[in-house]
Amino acid sequence: MSDTINPTSGGGESRPAGKALAGPTGAGTAPESRGKTTIADSVVEKIAGMATREVPGIHSLGSGMARTLGAVTDKVPGGRPSVSRGVKVEVGERQAAIDLDVVVEYGVAIVDIAADVRTSVITAVERMTGLEVVEVNIAVDDVHLPDEEDDQEGEGRVQ
Repeated sequence: MSDTINPTSGGGESRPAGKALAGPTGAGTAPESRGKTTIADSVVEKIAGMATREVPGIHSLGSGMARTLGAVTDKVPGGRPSVSRGVKVEVGERQAAIDLDVVVEYGVAIVDIAADVRTSVITAVERMTGLEVVEVNIAVDDVHLPDEEDDQEGEGRVQ
């Protein structure tokens, strides 16, 4: 049996028959080693923001000025609420660090809610991105009282 296939068009070239690709792109190579995946900071910010908002007792995210500017932006026609407001991240090749600014509901235990937020954020980010979350820093900027007006609810003074 021959190791080469000869072209029938009369050319003098021949190539090996039945050879598999060698090296890191070969058929036996694991898919994860066949390229590089990069995850943008904004992706991790959105995942962390959504995971934080899912925790009962979190009223909103963002410091005072960010919430004020966000409320104005949300009311502009075509404007949508920013999922990543109050979330800052640093993303490396394999790790991420996350900083959150939150407003909690009055009556919740801040220590308990912080633990719940950390668990929710770490679980979501690690599951969805494969990155190791090395820290989740939480700054509680305010407590939302039951009788306070909510910027997003109710009608404005002018109709």
